[in-house]
Amino acid sequence: MPNSVWRDWLFLGFSMALPVPWIASRALLGLELTDGSIAVLGGLAILGGAFMISWSCELAERDIPQSLALLVLALVSVLPEYAVDLHFAWTAGKDPSYEPYAVANMTGANRLLIGLGWTTVVLIACWRSRSDELRLDGRQSMELRYLIWATIYSFTIPLKGTLNLLDAVVLLGLFSAYVVAATRSESHEIELAGPPAMIDARCDDLGRRAWGVGLFAFAAYAIFTSAEPFADSLVHIGRTMAVDEFLLVQWVAPLASEAPEFVVAILFALKLRGATGIGALLSSKVNQWTLLVGAIPIAYALSKGAPTGLPLDDRQTQELFLTSAQSLLAAVLLCDLRFQRREGFLLLVLFSAQLLVPHAGIRQAFTVVYLVVAVAVLVFGPTLQRRNFFALALGRPMTPPA
Repeated sequence: MPNSVWRDWLFLGFSMALPVPWIASRALLGLELTDGSIAVLGGLAILGGAFMISWSCELAERDIPQSLALLVLALVSVLPEYAVDLHFAWTAGKDPSYEPYAVANMTGANRLLIGLGWTTVVLIACWRSRSDELRLDGRQSMELRYLIWATIYSFTIPLKGTLNLLDAVVLLGLFSAYVVAATRSESHEIELAGPPAMIDARCDDLGRRAWGVGLFAFAAYAIFTSAEPFADSLVHIGRTMAVDEFLLVQWVAPLASEAPEFVVAILFALKLRGATGIGALLSSKVNQWTLLVGAIPIAYALSKGAPTGLPLDDRQTQELFLTSAQSLLAAVLLCDLRFQRREGFLLLVLFSAQLLVPHAGIRQAFTVVYLVVAVAVLVFGPTLQRRNFFALALGRPMTPPA
């Protein structure tokens, strides 16, 4: 057996073994672990699950449209985020002290996705390809269209002072339309590498699909069972340091739950498939900005036992405006289907700067900065970006780059 095949088998076995200590200790034996042990074992389970999700998605691309494969990948990899956020929303219906946490977790996850996830992928992709830009696939205009629509609507939520069932109807409607569009996109041949290539070469269609489903199911179980305890353990550790609980919920818990999709996208970028990595994160952003945000008021209303919306205080309102402004700038920058290295640095610097100073005035200032830069790009930037942004916003076909 060639050395490369042995290496692929070892890599596959190692990744599948990573979640085993967590599953054995908590799910099977029910052991009471310390916060430190939960952080380590839960983190390993998430990491192993991320690798398996990446490979199962690549195997799935043999049989279904790439956009649908990325949609499924994004949905499974953000399951921990959904579990944590909906837990906060449900609990808030019973305990008003939890009301700020659902929005805190959601805004943190969305800003991490762009400020850290997108930027890491484009910087790695440019480094690996020795280029100054990452070219996106023209089919990713579908994700951009729904991201723009969801972002435009998101500015209305903080203006109302509540996240309510009307928002749920609009956002879940956008998500449903996105799913339909993804299922209608075209399939195309892809080049597999590593464990997926090994599986594909040694299995017939049924065997390949069985491997894909099995890896997906195992990864989803590992991530779903470990993410919330992992995030809670980090919160408990942080509380001993007297850190603001809102900040812990906003940044520590999402960082744990977002890790799988970050790892998946980075792996794509390292394998010179940066456009696929950005596509996965674009799909995750659309999922979170539609399905996740739309599900929060439903969970809250069901828990409350009344069709009432989740109230937003001043801090939550500021966080939502800031998150919407970041999303708008990111969408504008991608409208020419080119993600330049300098654009990645811009998003990373803006995200890092507002993260370091969590103050109301800083949040408002960076909201203005994001909006001013987005408008400046549309007015003074490349004609293609401006033309495509308005084409996508109006539901028209976009112009491909030369």
